[in-house]
Amino acid sequence: MKLETFSWEVDGDGIAHAVFDVPGRSMNTLTGKAVADIIAITKEVATNDAIKGLVLSSGKASGFCAGADLGEMGDRAGAGGEKKQKSVDELKKEQFDVGFSLNGTLRKLETCGKPVAVALNGLALGGGLEVALACHYRVAANDNPKIQFGLPEAKIGLLPGAGGTQRLPRLIGIQAALPLILQGEPFDAQKAHAMGVVQELAPGTETVARAKAWVKANPKAKAPWDEKGFKVPGGVPHKSPGVGQVATMSNMMLAAKTYGNYPAQKNILSCIYEGIQVPIDAGLRIETRYFINTQQRPEAKAMIRSLFLSTQALSKGANRPAGHPKTEFKKIAVIGAGLMGAGIAYVQAKAGIPTVLVDVTKEAAEKGKQYSVRLVEKDISRGKLTKEKGDALLALITPTTAYDDVKGADLVIEAVFEDEGLKAKITQAAEAVMGDNAVYGTNTSTLPITGLAKASKRPANFIGIHFFSPVERMGLVEIINGKETSEATLAKAVDYVLAIRKTPIVVNDSRGFYTSRCFGTYTQEGLEMLSEGIKPAIIENVGRQAGMPMGALEVSDSVGLDTALKVGRATAKATGFDYNEAPLGKLMAWVVEDKGRVGRKAGKGFYDYNEQGKPDRLWPGLNDQIEVKIDECPPALKKELTNRLLFRQAIEVSRCFEEGVITDARDGDIGSILAWGFAPYTGGCVSYMDLIWGVPAFVAEADRLADKYGERFRPGKMLREMAAKGQTFYERFPPAGEKPKVKEPA
Repeated sequence: MKLETFSWEVDGDGIAHAVFDVPGRSMNTLTGKAVADIIAITKEVATNDAIKGLVLSSGKASGFCAGADLGEMGDRAGAGGEKKQKSVDELKKEQFDVGFSLNGTLRKLETCGKPVAVALNGLALGGGLEVALACHYRVAANDNPKIQFGLPEAKIGLLPGAGGTQRLPRLIGIQAALPLILQGEPFDAQKAHAMGVVQELAPGTETVARAKAWVKANPKAKAPWDEKGFKVPGGVPHKSPGVGQVATMSNMMLAAKTYGNYPAQKNILSCIYEGIQVPIDAGLRIETRYFINTQQRPEAKAMIRSLFLSTQALSKGANRPAGHPKTEFKKIAVIGAGLMGAGIAYVQAKAGIPTVLVDVTKEAAEKGKQYSVRLVEKDISRGKLTKEKGDALLALITPTTAYDDVKGADLVIEAVFEDEGLKAKITQAAEAVMGDNAVYGTNTSTLPITGLAKASKRPANFIGIHFFSPVERMGLVEIINGKETSEATLAKAVDYVLAIRKTPIVVNDSRGFYTSRCFGTYTQEGLEMLSEGIKPAIIENVGRQAGMPMGALEVSDSVGLDTALKVGRATAKATGFDYNEAPLGKLMAWVVEDKGRVGRKAGKGFYDYNEQGKPDRLWPGLNDQIEVKIDECPPALKKELTNRLLFRQAIEVSRCFEEGVITDARDGDIGSILAWGFAPYTGGCVSYMDLIWGVPAFVAEADRLADKYGERFRPGKMLREMAAKGQTFYERFPPAGEKPKVKEPA
């Protein structure tokens, strides 16, 4: 027997030991070769009379298995096979056979007639846990604080496809299993043992020996569901009213939370409900059919690509220019100790980087450090941090008013408010004490970097580093190249973002750059709907149901209605449009100037807010000012409004590509999800155009919307060219270093 990802030995007692250890990787995953090895191991155990049982374990310190190889799966997701050469029935059978291969193998392992145990020294996630669940006995290390178990497939648009939806409910009951599968949250060894997912806890060095001892002592082991008279813990829906009620309530809660946007969760519920009521062999076939259906959905392909593959690549610096040495940051200065600067100082100190926090007064600088003090105290009170580590973190932040303290910094981050004159003064003051190779990064959300760099004596070392608020919770940083920013500076900026454990996207200079520019279109379209007489509650509900984190009017409140009015007037003036006489301009002026409702910061805007700053209700007075022409929302209108809200954002994203603001499709997708919360089930704005619609269909629908609602929806020349060629954004704007795929017109 030749194995590529497992080592193999059989001891004197006839107990086989297969050690999972994929060559050249720090983590085991279920690659095609690994599945082939499991098939070979299963056959050997079942047919070799000298083998009395099997123990599986891992050769990796990181754990047993992190699940399926999503790189391989991403290539297969949505694949339809050779459609021109095979009938529909042949294709369906081929797809089922491929999808069922691991499921069928694990079932053969489970019913091989010999005891099978697994020693779990670290994480077992997704397919890794499913392999473990197909073993008769599971021993987990109780001395590894990083050990994790779970079925996280739902988080990337999939469902467990190797028995997870069938074995886990049969093992611990439907009520306990449902949230674990639907939400995909991990759990530790102690919880796994308490629930019955693992049967024994032991020191990591003893897990294999304990597993072997169990195999030796239980020669006739079977899975519980293969025992005569087996009953699912807690019962099944059609026989137990309580479980039936759980299934019904879960369906209702799922609909309320996902609005039907996530096919995986719906299919998981169907999988469990249908599969648990039949013998497990039939249940596994049901699971495979739902798995294939889910995998082929565009949402699955989009979520795998964006939420896993692209996020993982960018989080490792995939957009960093090559050929520059990595920068290790020994000291960083943050100028401006307000909310943003204080948050930046905290994440730097948390990453172990000595930080100087500069402001005009000692009191302001100290107040900035207090932001970190509060966060540290909260973590200590919750047991997330020891006092010693908290004190060490805070000791890394030095509040000061003296620019001399900036000397020796590898990087300076300027984080004052959006005023070009003030930023210019700070640039000059900082550069007077900065080293020749130090980088100057300005945290701005709208001001063009090239313009700000005019105040610098060394614009090649000047770059935009745009954080999002609150800094400690937002995982994205937008890096903006100015016209004269050097590659070496960009490389250092990417190194910095990775050092503070955030995900960088890289864009080129423009007013509003990428994220601020595109984010604003969502609120603008919501305001357009409001001025048209669409009932405010409809606008908000449709926005959330479309997949956005908040309704467009609530987002406007968060940004500030006074800011929206100011921007609207400035934009209109620049384009020769009389904003003050337009319905939207009149409405905004009435809300802000006549009623003094400027948004969340004042406790009143489109919403009324409670003392905690949470929205209580939509302001009833809004309906008094606008003429409500639409106060009901049938399905056709909901679809129309959804398209308007999402298309408006996506069209602006396409313009950013056309203008060269953004050049990598991955940055476009990840930026749209992490920066402003574009519907995650789509994989981001780019995948929304590429996969959910397809560029030709997207262009046709955008033209229809433009004809009906205005030129803001009109596709540009580049989109039309892509539609004519059948080209996707990922083909035209591939990762850095890859050549665009050129297609001739269809």
